[in-house]
Amino acid sequence: MLSANKGQELNYKVLISGFRFGMILQLAIGPIFLLVLQTAITKGFSQAMLGVLGVTLVDAVFVLAAIFGLGAVINRSENAKKLLGYLGPLVLIVFGLSTILGSFGITFLPTFSLSADGTSNIFLKTVILTVSSPLTIVFWAGVFSSKIVEDKLSRKSLYLFGLGAVLSTLIFTTLVALVGDSISAVISESIQKSLNVIVGLFLIGFAIRTYINRFT
Repeated sequence: MLSANKGQELNYKVLISGFRFGMILQLAIGPIFLLVLQTAITKGFSQAMLGVLGVTLVDAVFVLAAIFGLGAVINRSENAKKLLGYLGPLVLIVFGLSTILGSFGITFLPTFSLSADGTSNIFLKTVILTVSSPLTIVFWAGVFSSKIVEDKLSRKSLYLFGLGAVLSTLIFTTLVALVGDSISAVISESIQKSLNVIVGLFLIGFAIRTYINRFT
């Protein structure tokens, strides 16, 4: 009985450790943060939650892929890393331009525009935007490798650590959606359009910075 309690306590600590680690990553504001906030302001909490589910689902898939060793496979292939490194920022640039032009009524990508005006496919948007950073799998592979070596975590513990990290995504982005929905009443239409432009510029800037960091 005592051994079982110790095991449950260890599992709890690993889960909390993964959650804390994930929350630290969430605090680095990125495209998903702004997209969920923008959607909550312009479309409401329920639409934003579809985006939350999208990013959480992809994060869970990335974590599982890293645990299963896909990250290590990608990391061994320089060509794959370069291709994925170019693909992610390119998607951000295209979506950023689409968002900015959409604010002025210009249709660039009618299906996948990140502008919330006139669209409701926020789930698909967050899935595509999150998938556009496939090298995240390599990052998680590195994290799990260090956990195995330094903390001597078992496969079960890796799953718990990953679950904690995914829960941090779900909880943090849900809070962002709540904040956006709560302030939507005091945000005018002109400010909403300005927010679209800001999101678009941020996406393009984020992509450029990513290119510089990876290839210089």
